[in-house]
Amino acid sequence: MFFVFSKILSFLFSPLTWVIILLFFALFNKKQGRKRKLLLWAIIIFLFFSNRFIADEFMRMWEPPHKSELELKNHYDAAIVLGGGMVTYDAKYKTTTFRNNTDRILQAVHLYHQKRVDKIIICGGSGSLKYRNMLEGPLLKNYLIEIGIPAEDIWVDSLSDNTHENAINATQIVNDSFASGDFLLISSASHMRRTIACFRHEGLEFDTYPVDFNTGSRNWYFLNLIIPDLEAIRLWEELLHEVSGYIIYAMAGYL
Repeated sequence: MFFVFSKILSFLFSPLTWVIILLFFALFNKKQGRKRKLLLWAIIIFLFFSNRFIADEFMRMWEPPHKSELELKNHYDAAIVLGGGMVTYDAKYKTTTFRNNTDRILQAVHLYHQKRVDKIIICGGSGSLKYRNMLEGPLLKNYLIEIGIPAEDIWVDSLSDNTHENAINATQIVNDSFASGDFLLISSASHMRRTIACFRHEGLEFDTYPVDFNTGSRNWYFLNLIIPDLEAIRLWEELLHEVSGYIIYAMAGYL
């Protein structure tokens, strides 16, 4: 139920949804004065949330500071990689397709080949309302084995639908498989605040490695300041999803 509720909230917290709702009410409103106000608000909301400079500034406040690979310890017993729509499998063509947040697993593989981490723990079940049998963790494990990483160096949590469950199941894997050790938590920068809070709630000690940053150096390019950009709306959707998720998790006692 909580999983379904989170998907509904993601839709409702989209600025594009707000614009469509305003346009819908404007279309069927018979009072011209109210129709004009609804259209004006739709335009204002679209222009604000499609401004890339504004979106970057708010996302920059949410994402943690960049961390260089040089700031990490020389060695970790395991890297814990949070899933999140990274991979799907096309049964018709029998191909693995990589999509969002793939920087998470790529950075873990890089650290593994550098012998900075000994094992990789992948957290990821379906995460989808429609494709409940498409489990991200096993798909990623199969791919890592194909590129030469031994199966015994890969652990998978394939039961999790959300970050709270990721933290519970990954912590259980750590407790069952390691007497002690150093662990590195890898997730996208926008997702790192909620990830840290969930894993700390389960009592796990770890270092963090935020990756897949949405923002970099501040961009003062003129067109970036005035031209609407649909990528800005995507950033807002991601940001609002993470902020609302953090608040809801706190209310539910997951943090």
